[in-house]
Amino acid sequence: MSLKASFEKKMFEFKRPGGTSRGVMTQKKAWFISVWRTEQPKVVGVGECSIIEGLSPDYESDEQYEALVERVVRDINAFADDLNRLKYEPSILFGLEMALLDLKNGGKRLFYDSDFYHGKDAIPINGLIWMGEPSFMAEQIEEKLDQGFSCIKMKIGAIDFDQEVDLLEGIRKNYKRDDITLRVDANGAFTPADAPERLKQLAALDIHSIEQPIKPKQWDQMYELCAANHLPIALDEELIGINDADEKMNLLDTIKPQYIILKPSLMGGFVGTAEWIKLAEKRNIPWWITSALESNIGLDAIAQFTSKYDVTLPQGLGTGSLYTNNIESTLTIDRGHIKHERP
Repeated sequence: MSLKASFEKKMFEFKRPGGTSRGVMTQKKAWFISVWRTEQPKVVGVGECSIIEGLSPDYESDEQYEALVERVVRDINAFADDLNRLKYEPSILFGLEMALLDLKNGGKRLFYDSDFYHGKDAIPINGLIWMGEPSFMAEQIEEKLDQGFSCIKMKIGAIDFDQEVDLLEGIRKNYKRDDITLRVDANGAFTPADAPERLKQLAALDIHSIEQPIKPKQWDQMYELCAANHLPIALDEELIGINDADEKMNLLDTIKPQYIILKPSLMGGFVGTAEWIKLAEKRNIPWWITSALESNIGLDAIAQFTSKYDVTLPQGLGTGSLYTNNIESTLTIDRGHIKHERP
């Protein structure tokens, strides 16, 4: 079998600015790889190489990144035969994996066959609250509750911490723990010195867990926070750039987190994510999968991959409605679940 490939860059526009502790985003770029067989050129598999500036380990600049994608496209047969060559370029590995799976299954955006793909099953997800002015965050919270979400994730760390606590207190006055699960994501905004007290304050509000309270690569301090267990901790950015199985085991055994969060485009594609899951489950560490601002194509592939597992925790798969110019899809979100609305 001989393959051909091409790529194109696409810029997605946010419907409204997305705020995190790393800054505010108004646009999101991605490169799409198309793959086809020379003897069957009308069947095309498409995959999304999705990056987040400042976070994706394989992205430094558009020019540098595009050269990497071009190299893969130019030598597509060699890379398709040995995906491990892209082990340290997770977002490109993610995109090529998707394209090859799509091609294998007929170019129908079928990546993993399951009841989810056929519209017969749905995956529970959390509703995401972006950072911003307190009034804007309060508006989002009301919107998610009205939409029927039973799990809400709020990004914190960009505005005054006391204001964020006030917002969470406001939710808890009206919705108890049994009504709404609250998660928070600090994106490394706390320091090791102030983190313990802040985690105690959050724990008093029946928060389910906090993602990445301090910046990554502070394993001793993160271990101490996990061991103290003021509030269950989910590792997120901490996992980025950890590519070898031995490194992954060392991290899990050293920090001993309560949860881990997996973003395939940042963590070695589906093969890398599956390895994290296997190692975490061996250590009885629960996990959930999160999209990382992909378009509907990437989101669909991640959701189909997730549907292979017997998930009970709400996943982080709700980014498909962020963009004004997203790619058309049958994915829908209904009462806190993502599913395909098949005819």
